Amino acid sequence: MKTLMKNRIFYMLAVLLFTTACSTDFLDVSPRNAFSDETIWQDPVLAEKFVSDIYNVFEAGNSGFTEQMQASATDESLWNHTDAFLLLNTGAINGANEGWSGTSRWWERMYTYIRFSNIAIERLIDDTKNGISDQGAKDKLLAQAFFIRAYCYHQLLRYYGGVPIITSSYEYSEDPIIYEKERGTYEACVNQIIQDCDEAYRRLGNTVLEKGRINSLTILALKSRTLIYAASDLHDAVKLTAKVTDLNNLSERLPLLAYTSGSQEERYRLAQAAAKAVLDAGTGYKLNLTEPVAPEQGRINYKSIAMGGGSKAAGIDQGAASDILYARYFITEQSSTHARDNGPNGYNNWGGNQPIGLLVDDYEMNDGTKFDWNNPLHKAAPYKNRDPRFYASILYDGADWKPRNNPLDPANQIQTGAYDLIVDGKLTKFAGLDTKQGPKEAHNGTWTGYYIQKFIDPDPNIIDAQARQFVPWPYFRFTEVVFNYVEACIELGDTETARTWLNKIRFRAGMPAITATDQSTLREIYRHERRIEMAYEQQRFFDARRWLIAEETLGRKVTIVKIDGTFKPGKTLSGNYRYDESIYNYSYTPQEFNSKENRVWKNQLYFLPLSRDEIRKNPLLVQNPGYIE
Repeated sequence: MKTLMKNRIFYMLAVLLFTTACSTDFLDVSPRNAFSDETIWQDPVLAEKFVSDIYNVFEAGNSGFTEQMQASATDESLWNHTDAFLLLNTGAINGANEGWSGTSRWWERMYTYIRFSNIAIERLIDDTKNGISDQGAKDKLLAQAFFIRAYCYHQLLRYYGGVPIITSSYEYSEDPIIYEKERGTYEACVNQIIQDCDEAYRRLGNTVLEKGRINSLTILALKSRTLIYAASDLHDAVKLTAKVTDLNNLSERLPLLAYTSGSQEERYRLAQAAAKAVLDAGTGYKLNLTEPVAPEQGRINYKSIAMGGGSKAAGIDQGAASDILYARYFITEQSSTHARDNGPNGYNNWGGNQPIGLLVDDYEMNDGTKFDWNNPLHKAAPYKNRDPRFYASILYDGADWKPRNNPLDPANQIQTGAYDLIVDGKLTKFAGLDTKQGPKEAHNGTWTGYYIQKFIDPDPNIIDAQARQFVPWPYFRFTEVVFNYVEACIELGDTETARTWLNKIRFRAGMPAITATDQSTLREIYRHERRIEMAYEQQRFFDARRWLIAEETLGRKVTIVKIDGTFKPGKTLSGNYRYDESIYNYSYTPQEFNSKENRVWKNQLYFLPLSRDEIRKNPLLVQNPGYIE
């Protein structure tokens, strides 16, 4: 933290402090490309620019559209290329080597923007430090600064547990003691986030800011998420210590990680009320249905949400944008590379984060029954009659996709298997275009047999591998808050209300109603539904931890599928391959895949380690349980 306070005294790269003086009068002029501290807070336009720059905390490198998606640290995906996730997924990270979860990604970055937020709050609240006479204008800026500070602490809290609470800016000092501060308790950090959310909400009210800025529902959504996390088993000392028994120093660090007093039931009541406030103030997208839509409409509904309502592709519903409470939007100069990073290699994409069988197999059949490889009908045709969200999220063997203008694929279909083919009059085995054995960019091919489709624009005119798209990245969705409400209702015993809201989500997706009534069964159904609906949205990493089910979920071995197409008796195909059930018998073989990552779970992974460098700079910090001090 000392590095943060000492070396990041500047406000922004674009907002510089000019504090030196010169004895020569003709040199004593203000630079034209920088502004003094006094100038910034005397000018409403510059003050707004300062607060706008704090939104850079939501940049792509800190979101799900990063090339290395957080999904590959969960049972959603496998990272295709380097060993970036190897240390984390095998439980080998520590304070000296944090791997993908390194301190620059979260700790240092969040504290940088906490400081920027603190500067804005200090200058705008104290009328002697600003010259802005319009109180409404100041309140709008303050609301945003309070929210962003709350968001930064929320990020730190859910990765590390309690962290030092800094609510004022620091000036440079030669005395290192000024930068030393111990970690706050988990409860204190939650209270700070809620306090900032309440202050942001009070100041913003119903004011509508421009697109890309927060609104009142965004603030309430952050409060809802914070409180449902706080109510979870991971942060209840009794349940945490009952589940995690192998960390010797857990008991002494408990206040940093969990509530050590109070009622978990009361915490769920607070979470329920926070979520209900959002439900009462908004409507979401197509959550008023009383029966399931047709499967194809369910697919379109889900794909429309993933597109943020924006796409030129046929069928995408612009009204789906109402499900987004806050997102990062993209412009020409800074558009998303998600399609390039994750699309099939046969389209000259990079195939970065590849869906694994553990996720694919969790998509139900469209009648609501579980998919099962031991069911002969399911095994013979695993990609038929599945949850409509599957067809909007996963690219699988034989799936129709965009034209690739490749004579080897006249049918425009995903090819992730090996197929009989007559070439030059001889029977051969043709490796699909989207495999590692295929003719195009083997290093980008799939290990798992699948590629991500969610968040990739289906517009058939966007086929250039390097083309950037404009699909927004959702940080908060109305549907997430519905799930928060459902979870609180289940834990409080109100299963009827929980089931009603779960069915609203399922009806929109074209899935049948849930009929279970007992708490335990409904809890498992809810957790499955949240996993499917929120796939690739940076939920699973935290959900599996806060429910204390990481060993049973994130710790499982990666599973993949091998696909083989053989000619039916009397049938052949010459020239170019196409998926055709009248010609081929297709076999699908699920199997474990441990060659790249032999995943294991270790209980210290419920929280990430603090960087050893940060601890050296601030000796009052203590390491999380299970990691070497």
